[in-house]
Amino acid sequence: MNWNYESATDADLAFVNRGMVGKDALDVIKWAYGTFGDDLVYACSFGAEGIVLLDLISKVKPDAPVFFLDTHLHFAETYDLIKRVRERYPTLRITIKEPALSLAEQAAAYGEALWERQPDLCCQLRKVEPLASVLEGAVAWLSGLRREQSPTRAHVQYVNRDNRFRSLKVCPLIHWTWQEVWQYIRTFDLPYNPLHDQGYPSIGCAPCTRAVQEGEDARAGRWANTGKTECGLHVAPASATRSDTKE
Repeated sequence: MNWNYESATDADLAFVNRGMVGKDALDVIKWAYGTFGDDLVYACSFGAEGIVLLDLISKVKPDAPVFFLDTHLHFAETYDLIKRVRERYPTLRITIKEPALSLAEQAAAYGEALWERQPDLCCQLRKVEPLASVLEGAVAWLSGLRREQSPTRAHVQYVNRDNRFRSLKVCPLIHWTWQEVWQYIRTFDLPYNPLHDQGYPSIGCAPCTRAVQEGEDARAGRWANTGKTECGLHVAPASATRSDTKE
């Protein structure tokens, strides 16, 4: 069938997900590229799961398009990792996607340090809208979501209808554990962000990410003390819009 957001029914998605039971992540990736070809893009955060997916993707489609959403607020270690990944996988087409507004322009329009006052709006401007631009014309995208990461991700399927971006989202790692992610990284000596060794299991923008303390949830360091748990890429559309003005 001609798979896309409009044509794929719930029954179609259920059928293909049942067919993937017992398959490994590489099988899912092979199916995805076999089905969507160049209409499949990978938006990579360069976290631990992202590094695993990059390696798997390189085995299936060495010239796959990969996008990094550069908010201009990432850790220096993240930018350094991207350089090392380019060296490890020179044929992957890694593109840096930037927001429409520079940090200075965002400050002029919405006030300084928007992430401290309205983190949802900041993520909307610097992550959600750039990804929407990347996915224009694409039929599907890959994501490194895992079910054990958080309650909001516990029911993710291999192939999902993405109502936010009117796309299909393929998640090959849904059944992987954190331990399995790291076993793969170490087995194949993959490059990874050194912040993972310093108590940062989940790494986002520097102002909104802290190290996790012993006994805390793996995502507790993201937007700590704000009640926010997701950047907005993997949830229903948020209320934040460009109509908000600076306070």
